[in-house]
Amino acid sequence: MFDILKNFEQKFAPLKKKGLRIDGLSMIDPKRKKHVIMISKPFLFDNRQLPKVYEGLEIKAKIEGDLPKEFTIKKDTIKKEYVWAPSKFEKYVDRCSDEIKRQFNDPKMTRNEMLDALAFGNYEDHKKKSVQLMKDGKIPPFKLN
Repeated sequence: MFDILKNFEQKFAPLKKKGLRIDGLSMIDPKRKKHVIMISKPFLFDNRQLPKVYEGLEIKAKIEGDLPKEFTIKKDTIKKEYVWAPSKFEKYVDRCSDEIKRQFNDPKMTRNEMLDALAFGNYEDHKKKSVQLMKDGKIPPFKLN
């Protein structure tokens, strides 16, 4: 398992310049002995460059640093609002597209590419999953534009 982590670190080392930090292995389910690779990254990071699974281990990420104003939640509404609601990504991309293009060094980046990059690698998948979680009552309700 440590070989998988070492291979992951070598393969994705260039992303460290863009803010990726590889935190190591973590056991998330002791009963099933399920391990994951834990990483940290800034919010403004192109998630399309990372796999969801690497050599059988899931990649679990946490965001370091401040979130844009579209994603901040007041403490008293924390249980009533979904921080990763799809509309928040859309509002942020619409407001900051020039900054995103500069950060990713891609002046021709489309709105959909920006949404994919920020919304965990695939915006439409994130949107579908979020809607299903909302219907199942697992996350607070949110509006789709």
